Amino acid sequence: MFISSIENKNVELKHDKKVIHDITKLNIYGPYFEIEGYATIEGLATYEEDRIRKTLLIVPKIDFDEYRKNHRSCEEQDLEDTCEEMTDDEILEREMFHIPLTNCKLSEILTDVDDEQALDQLSGFKGSIDLSTINKEKPLEAGEYNIYIRLEQMPDDQDDIKYQKSIPLSSAKKLLGDKLFTTKLHYFSQKKVLKYNLLIDLDKYTKTLRFKNSLLQSYDPRELDEDSESSENKYVKALKRRLFKLAYILFGLLPVKKEKIVFASDSRSELNGNFFFVYEELFKRDLNLDIRFLFNERINNKKSLFELLKIAFHFATAKVILLDDFYPLVYPLNIRKKTELIQVWHAAGAFKTFGFSRLGRPGGPSPRSRNHRNYTKAAVSSEGVRKNYAEGFGITVDKVYATGVPRSDIFFDEEYKKYVVNALHNKYPFLQNKKVILFAPTFRGNGQSSAHYPFEVLNLKKLYEELHEEYVFLFKIHPFVQNKLDIPYEFADFFYDVSDYREINDLLLITDLLITDYSSVCFEYALLNKPMLFFAFDVEQYIQDRDFYYNYFDFIPGPLVKTTDELLLKIQDQNFEMEKIPPFVQYFFGDTLGKASKNVVDELIIPSLEDNTEEEKETKIDLSPPKSRIELFERSITEQEEKQK
Repeated sequence: MFISSIENKNVELKHDKKVIHDITKLNIYGPYFEIEGYATIEGLATYEEDRIRKTLLIVPKIDFDEYRKNHRSCEEQDLEDTCEEMTDDEILEREMFHIPLTNCKLSEILTDVDDEQALDQLSGFKGSIDLSTINKEKPLEAGEYNIYIRLEQMPDDQDDIKYQKSIPLSSAKKLLGDKLFTTKLHYFSQKKVLKYNLLIDLDKYTKTLRFKNSLLQSYDPRELDEDSESSENKYVKALKRRLFKLAYILFGLLPVKKEKIVFASDSRSELNGNFFFVYEELFKRDLNLDIRFLFNERINNKKSLFELLKIAFHFATAKVILLDDFYPLVYPLNIRKKTELIQVWHAAGAFKTFGFSRLGRPGGPSPRSRNHRNYTKAAVSSEGVRKNYAEGFGITVDKVYATGVPRSDIFFDEEYKKYVVNALHNKYPFLQNKKVILFAPTFRGNGQSSAHYPFEVLNLKKLYEELHEEYVFLFKIHPFVQNKLDIPYEFADFFYDVSDYREINDLLLITDLLITDYSSVCFEYALLNKPMLFFAFDVEQYIQDRDFYYNYFDFIPGPLVKTTDELLLKIQDQNFEMEKIPPFVQYFFGDTLGKASKNVVDELIIPSLEDNTEEEKETKIDLSPPKSRIELFERSITEQEEKQK
């Protein structure tokens, strides 16, 4: 068997040596518990990684008698009812959490040590523990826990002896003082939402650090949304899906209308985003098209039978169907040979993996999934990302066109930019005479049903104290995120939540510094050649769970920061690595800048209609599209104000 020396179970364990130890850093931000310090056996110097190990032990407080009643280990048909009972130590070893800490040199922990040899010893340790996923991807259960560090250390010249000690974290008192730390732990899934309140203090009896975790909420989110498909009986839902597919087949007996274009979206209620710019370009050309809009504000909204029949009819009789996002209804369909199903994807560039690039990963599709695979054409931002989108959509690369992203055309419309900046400054007076920081991260979780963001990772108090005189700080949170941001009243003149504002590109025009993480917003913001920071506190875990098409650390056009302190330091130093932006823009947009809408129409739509434009028919539009970009902007402002009434 291949084991390291420290793993050898056959060594002699010794517990009689004194341990020199201290905790030098203790912090909790969001669900992340950070700890640093050092621990070593007195008189024993260790320089090899496999001769020393420190493990954080999270030990639950247990009623042992009750535990034994509920976990009796009895042999079958034991007539005498004699059962093997676990000892207290065995129960604790089974139920406690063991989290390995990272060894480091003492010099990384302390700087005021005169002994240079001691500074090179691996007596230091560091750890960052996500308490929201520690329990089989869920938070710590409600209860009390004592925290210890287990030190295991072996002499360099002896493989048969190991010193082992469990160390209480009593030295944390100097870092805690009379305070206690508190944070929230969350868990989100399609069927369950859990919220906990965690307190961290020093246990006066055991003289070590203590976690006290209380369950605040536990509920099934499906029960809260009566309009959601998830609240619909599964048999009714399945029947409606079958009727929709049958209706599409039956309507397919009708001829395809050669001038008919359908714009369909399950994530918007009006014409905006890429769709507006494509429509605007078509409108300019006066092609006498029959244009239909099939919009639905949320992907999970229930659709009536009438709505499904309407969608089936328009899909079956359209020459071109345009999508801008995931659209579940269309994927089971065998698209008619004379119809083009074109995906004008809502995001720019290619960042985190999606679709079939995530096969075998949590939240990824089944290899048998038909999602995306029936697209006949797809528009992407540049030649460099065609292969990534082909892989993600599960289609061949020849169906992917490097047209550019239509909505990015606004960054080259000076009249529109000037108008929006003035209008937003009038709408939001707090923006005037301040620099604007926009915080726009992506969500965490495996999809819409489990989407959340751990806002506690940001130290709002520090941000306010350091920045409020010069900046305002805007939050633009992904619409999937289920947990809400609470801005403390004492910081209300600095932090503002603008998540309800639909078009993030408008907000980018008034932004002086973008803070994001893995969101595709960085692509379009780069077109403004303004600074950005990447607040990726969980980048290592995100790479494991989601992964990227490119090496994240080399790819991002700005500095990576993981804590509030690092973020503030970069802002204060004004070192934003601006030299990375021009090559980033060139790779991910190429020569499409300012003409993406024209490219989509010329390369994807017109070729599908070119033999049909001679037939002129009266345009039928069942929405009233904006006549200009400025009108689109004004309409979004009016709609937002009406929602707030």
